[in-house]
Amino acid sequence: MQRLKLAIPARLRRTLHWGWLVALAAMVLIAAFAVPHAQPKGRAAAADDGSLLAAAASLGEAARAGDRAAARRLLALQFSFVDAGGKIHGRRDVLGDLKAVGAAGAAAKVGSYGQLAAVSGPRQTADDTDAFFLGIWAKQKGAWRALLMQHVPVAAAEPPPAAAAAGSEPKQYECRNPCQTIPYRVRSPAEQEIINTYQAIVKAIVAHDAGEWAKHVADEFMLYSSGRAPVPKSGRIAAIEHQKESNTTVAVGEVQAMRLSVYGDGAAMITTETAPDNPHPPYRAVRVWVKRNGQWLMAISAHTEVK
Repeated sequence: MQRLKLAIPARLRRTLHWGWLVALAAMVLIAAFAVPHAQPKGRAAAADDGSLLAAAASLGEAARAGDRAAARRLLALQFSFVDAGGKIHGRRDVLGDLKAVGAAGAAAKVGSYGQLAAVSGPRQTADDTDAFFLGIWAKQKGAWRALLMQHVPVAAAEPPPAAAAAGSEPKQYECRNPCQTIPYRVRSPAEQEIINTYQAIVKAIVAHDAGEWAKHVADEFMLYSSGRAPVPKSGRIAAIEHQKESNTTVAVGEVQAMRLSVYGDGAAMITTETAPDNPHPPYRAVRVWVKRNGQWLMAISAHTEVK
């Protein structure tokens, strides 16, 4: 059987030919513009981490060189620095004596929380003290600026806490501040959500409720306290459970002052706290928060005893 041949006019053939080329070009353009939008967010985050590390490195260079102009551009107006000895340096103090305050040094880890980021890692201070360094940076007008830098002198791993003596009665403790009230004026719904979450965390600690505490804490959570070993989320849960088993009374720090800064899905809470009925000095606590799946979680908590 002979194959039938369709007679296609020359004009129609030209139309089909150009139509196919136009369609192909359109597909190429669509693909070209679609590819950037289809890229994973991780690539954008990596680029942002790079710009953050560059800013941190620039600040370190400015501190070593005593370049006030360069440092001024990288420090937020509310910037403060807490050294391992517990001295708090304001922005003006830092700019006045950059070399004396010192630089952050190279970062070991970057935690990205939207428009907020934490640059952290181990440090060794001028007097050879092992410390944890935390630098909190925020995106302000499209550029990274340092909100806070803090050193926490740390110790080696600690032995498990001793159990309470048999038959001993725990001391009665009523948590008013911060469980019920905090001396801070809330300025936005986001701040109120963070305050509510913080109060839920401290109430869970007082009540020895490890499960409730864990609900409000990020998986990567780390706790750093002066003179103590760093504690991950699992270690903090174990400590709360141990306190419950031993019927230990737990008192949380009372907030004397607070500053809360929210940047998109990230936030920094800076407080000065005192331990009730405790001879230890007051301490500066820095807590990093991140909003995930509509819920605020505490990601880092760093406490340095202050003078």
